[in-house]
Amino acid sequence: MPGFSAPEIEGKLSLRASRTSELVLDKVNVPDSNRLPEAKGLSGPLSCLNQARFGIAWGTLGLATDCYAEALKYSQERVQFDKPIAQFQLTQKKLVELHTDISLGQIMMLQFGRMKESGNLRHQHVSMAKMFCCELGLRAARVARSILGGSGILADFHCMRHSQNMESVFTYEGTHEVHELILGREITGLDGFS
Repeated sequence: MPGFSAPEIEGKLSLRASRTSELVLDKVNVPDSNRLPEAKGLSGPLSCLNQARFGIAWGTLGLATDCYAEALKYSQERVQFDKPIAQFQLTQKKLVELHTDISLGQIMMLQFGRMKESGNLRHQHVSMAKMFCCELGLRAARVARSILGGSGILADFHCMRHSQNMESVFTYEGTHEVHELILGREITGLDGFS
């Protein structure tokens, strides 16, 4: 439509595999025939956003799992002081914590998926999922990179790329803090947005 443009954003250091553009609406006249059917106010676009957030939660859980698997394999193969670094207590602690949090995330997402199928999933659940899984993905990428040491910054491994992508995912489709406020309002009944 006249007035719409999508200039590409250049120089990204994260999410580099996809093209990203700014959406500019300059005096765009959208006819009533293009309205979302039965949508009132922001409920239409926000319901779409909820679907995106739910998918992001699953994706970041997968990213965390990939980082964990990469760190586990590397730690079992990398020998320091005549033994694999997976045998060191601090490495085991990191792996155990990641494994546990990933398992918790999988259980949560499985339950939320069942709730979604039955029509009982609320937007607060989706905020919790995105908030938890994004934080887990970011932490998993950082922990995996620390287990890999200097090798963790090499293109041969995925954890550094995942870390850079997670920095963006952590903030898009609602920042971490926005989801905390959504859940805070649900828990306390008080609106922290105002």
